[in-house]
Amino acid sequence: MKITGQYFTSKNIKTEFVLIMNPISLTNSTINEISSWLALAREAEPLFGPMADDPDFRKGLLEAIQDGRAIAAKEEKTSDVLGGVIIDPEQNEILWLVVKQSARGRGIGQALLEAALERLDIRRPVRVQTYDESVPAGLPARALYTRFGFVDLEPAGLNPAGLPTVIMQKPAF
Repeated sequence: MKITGQYFTSKNIKTEFVLIMNPISLTNSTINEISSWLALAREAEPLFGPMADDPDFRKGLLEAIQDGRAIAAKEEKTSDVLGGVIIDPEQNEILWLVVKQSARGRGIGQALLEAALERLDIRRPVRVQTYDESVPAGLPARALYTRFGFVDLEPAGLNPAGLPTVIMQKPAF
């Protein structure tokens, strides 16, 4: 998709822009995408803690993919995995949501969260562990969850990266 337009800067200078956005598809992930998921994990490790080389994380990721609980956001043109979300329908939880740093600001996190909520039971509370409001790098994630009706429920301690986290909950619908 190509969007063109004009805007005026604060000094009233007319500027034209062209924004090219490639369509994104959301699909259940496949085993063939495991290396893309591990690359996402490596990129997120400064905020989440060690994952990509952790055997338990790899086992959990593989199980989530095999069970159809891992949703990938892919660029339609290239099939590159730009983000993903893993859910636990039994516990009605979002276990992991991540968007590639270079793909942020394109609505991918919102699309992944919407896909997760479509697959969870919104008649029951939905939970997610995310960053405490004191973590600046976690503010975009908190803002996303808040826009979808999540509220802080309880402190959840430090994550493996040593950052304070909370449990946020979206009340039952």
